[in-house]
Amino acid sequence: MSYKTILVHVDDTSRSQERIRLAAEMAMREEAHLLGVADTGVSRFIYQDGNINGVDPSLLSHLEYLRERAVQNVADFKKQVESFGVHSFGADITQDDALGGIGLRARYCDLVYVGQTNPEESSPAVMDDFPEYMILNSGRPVIVVPYAGEFSNPGKRPLVAWDGSRAATRAITDAIPLLKRAELVHVVIINPKNDTHGEQPGADIAAYLARHGIKLEISVHRTKLDVGNALLSLAADLNSDMLVMGGYGHSRFKEMIMGGATRTILESMTIPVLMSH
Repeated sequence: MSYKTILVHVDDTSRSQERIRLAAEMAMREEAHLLGVADTGVSRFIYQDGNINGVDPSLLSHLEYLRERAVQNVADFKKQVESFGVHSFGADITQDDALGGIGLRARYCDLVYVGQTNPEESSPAVMDDFPEYMILNSGRPVIVVPYAGEFSNPGKRPLVAWDGSRAATRAITDAIPLLKRAELVHVVIINPKNDTHGEQPGADIAAYLARHGIKLEISVHRTKLDVGNALLSLAADLNSDMLVMGGYGHSRFKEMIMGGATRTILESMTIPVLMSH
């Protein structure tokens, strides 16, 4: 298993270049194709009846501005990845909002990079719950890059949150190419229950990962902290450079309802996070 197609969301926010750099580094390590996708931020449904040319001129002017904005984002992406020496890459613009356009394209990729929502830097083309939507709806592992901090080749010392759930299983499986390249993987279990982990919490997942040639350490932690904050604390204590975990939640009328630990991590992350649902 390897990542052969990697998608990165590109826009004109201050963190887009950092997100592209990390995605490009992963693409070069994996010898993967890198796809940069920008969106106009306009739902495809506005175009469906063919009457877009009949709307108010001021709206047409705004739509053209959004399209030109996406074109410039793609041009900047191409220039950046060429300077990195990425051999295989492409770029695309979705005449759609980020949720619909990028969410659909992600299903033809192995790994997706998006940015953490920055409450102080809103984008007219991206909804605040874009990372949550991608985690719950893309069907692909999503690496969320924090809106602050610089990261040098994250994934050398990843922290894996294991609770025996379906989502955690999916995240670990999706992260195997990354984990196999790590110097050491810390698998942590917080407040284990015997009905999930058995008599020796972590023994089964350790054996599974070891068969993939992954170097790892298992640790069990009992704490009164909520799981999200416990993971952030452990990541700092262990000098981890990436967090791998299941993304928990569901959507309701396009509203993303996230689990407590997932919500805490997405709001307060200090390192890139790979989540799968």
